[in-house]
Amino acid sequence: MSGSENVLEVSGLTVGYGAVTVVKDLNLRVRRNRIATIVGSNGAGKTTVMKAIAGLLTPSSGSVRFDGTEIAGLACDDIVRGGVALVPEGRRLFTTMTVMDNLRTGAYLRSDKAEMAQSFDAVFGYFPVLAERRDQIAGSLSGGQQQMLAVGRALMSRPRLLLLDEPSIGLAPVMVDMIAAIIETVSKAGVDVLMVEQNAALALELAADAYVLENGSVAMEGEAQALAQTDAVRAAYLGM
Repeated sequence: MSGSENVLEVSGLTVGYGAVTVVKDLNLRVRRNRIATIVGSNGAGKTTVMKAIAGLLTPSSGSVRFDGTEIAGLACDDIVRGGVALVPEGRRLFTTMTVMDNLRTGAYLRSDKAEMAQSFDAVFGYFPVLAERRDQIAGSLSGGQQQMLAVGRALMSRPRLLLLDEPSIGLAPVMVDMIAAIIETVSKAGVDVLMVEQNAALALELAADAYVLENGSVAMEGEAQALAQTDAVRAAYLGM
């Protein structure tokens, strides 16, 4: 483990799709034992940043260092094996497979069966409803339960950094509160979190550090609670 206070350091990240650059010269960090968030409007580049960190997109320039090791350009499975897991926007479950089988896919790189059993116990501890529905087809779960399963699947890889892309999208308020509580619990259990969230009020309440992304660049950054009090953020993202 690196001695740095930062578990993730992104420097000068430029990335896009083909000839189209979406994110340019972006810098951010995730400090150990803290939740960090990226907020911004649709099309700001939030998901693109997450895909670049997770290895789904190869940056054209810049650095992504996890625990002191450069991971930009590595294959997705190597990044997962190293300790980074993504919960993608829209969940992307295997909807015709059972809850248990979806969870097993999250552990596909692991061979430590005894410790895997502990991971199943941990996930079912976070999400008791998944234990009750372990043999149910994932596509028949409610939206909130599917989001729980997506988070649980990522946790089965035993990550040290969890990337959450729009975890509250499409969920009823009671489910949003439940997912928020789980994110806090996971963080307190020692998994660092970087969260992209269009629900800025939720994100700024949960996170310690925040980045406001506009047109692919960081427009503002700082302590989440302090940013939440600025006139610019209150007007643009909090409806105040």
